[in-house]
Order: sequence, then C-alpha cells, then structure tokens
Amino acid sequence: MIEVRDLTKRYNGTPAVDALSFDVRPGTVTGFLGPNGSGKSTTMRLILGLDRPDAGRVRIGGHRYRDLRWPLREVGALLEAKAFHPGRTARAHLAALAASNAIAASRVDEVLGMVGLAGAARKRAGKFSLGMGQRLGIAAALLGDPPVLLLDEPVNGLDPAGIHWIRDLLKSLAAQGRTVFVSSHLISEMALMAEHVVVIGEGRLLADAPVADLAARAPSLEDAFLQLTGAAGKENWS
Repeated sequence: MIEVRDLTKRYNGTPAVDALSFDVRPGTVTGFLGPNGSGKSTTMRLILGLDRPDAGRVRIGGHRYRDLRWPLREVGALLEAKAFHPGRTARAHLAALAASNAIAASRVDEVLGMVGLAGAARKRAGKFSLGMGQRLGIAAALLGDPPVLLLDEPVNGLDPAGIHWIRDLLKSLAAQGRTVFVSSHLISEMALMAEHVVVIGEGRLLADAPVADLAARAPSLEDAFLQLTGAAGKENWS
C-alpha cells in the first residue's frame, strides 16, 4: 500500500504538488490521471524519494522508500524510458540491477521473457526503439518480484499489441494482490486499464474514486475528467 499525506513540493515558489493526500491500495490497478503539467511525475518522484518534499510524507508498506533494505524487491518503478546505459545489453543491464539487490540471476531471463525481449537479450539497449526501451524498463520494475509497482506513462512508444499486453499484465499483477499505480494523461486507456483513479490538476487532488463512479457523472468518462480539470482544457490531455 502507498500512503501519501499532505505532500507538497514547490519550485521557485510555485507549487508543483500542493497538499496532496491519497492511498493506493493493493489488489487493483489505480490510475493516476491529470493534464500535462499537473504534477503526476513530480508526485511519483517524491514517492520514490528522488525529490525531497517541502512538506508532507509518503509511506510504502509503512516505510519511507529510502529506508527499504532491498528496494527493488519491495517497489518496482518505471519513471522514464531508456533509463539504462546504452552500451550494455538488455541482459547485462538487468543482471547489474539483480546483483545490486541480491536477486537471483535466473530472474533476469525470466523477466526478459515476460516482457517479450528474450530474443533481444544480447542486443545493446542503446539500439532499442522507444517501445523496446519501455519493455526493458518494465522488466527492471518486475525484476525483484515486488508487491508494489509504480509506472509513469508505461504505454508510451508501444504499438496496439503492446498496449493490450501491458494492460493485461498490470491487471494480472493486481489480481495477485499487488499494489499497482499507473500514471497517464490518456483518459481512454485508463478507462480500460484501471478500476480506481486518482485525478490531480495543478498539483491538487480533484478526485479519488472508482472509475465506474466517475463514468456515471457525465455522458462519457472523458467528459467527467474534463469537468474535473475545467480550465486545464482538453488540449492539455493530449
């Protein structure tokens, strides 16, 4: 479970995240939605301790991320595509991560197979397309078989088959009782992937509800989100 309480982060006096509070519970895919620039990526960085909040706190399974002894075995994260050394092969990249967190080497080939990169295991990651880079990032997130997953825009660069694959994968992981938190600005995709959504705008909480409840508020789910974000405008969701 992820607990966010009164989380605040300012840059040059301007709030990127403003007194944000919500929970992400196990057993369901929770979507994290908001227009571009709403504070989603900043919030995820704060959850993972990559940025220091000005106020508030975050707990993952009751602990701060920085206090986790073996973080990859507790939390799997994908924050950006191609977060790897371009000269390393896919297998070497994952093997280094596995060694750093005392993860069995056999897990490397297992996750490469899970994400459809078994045939590219010996290829240098710098030669990967955006979609292949996303798959490698997802493999890294899954490497420690963690109970908590945070993925920032995981469908970027994926073709329709890949989008269908990640959707099914995340649903299956949630069905195993894991905590799955996925950010996106694609309303249509979240409608198919998530059961619960946290919606923010200008760093503030706008909604924390089941998808079905939001869908009942307007003619379409997109209309419901646009009503919530109001002045943000439809163009900022694209």
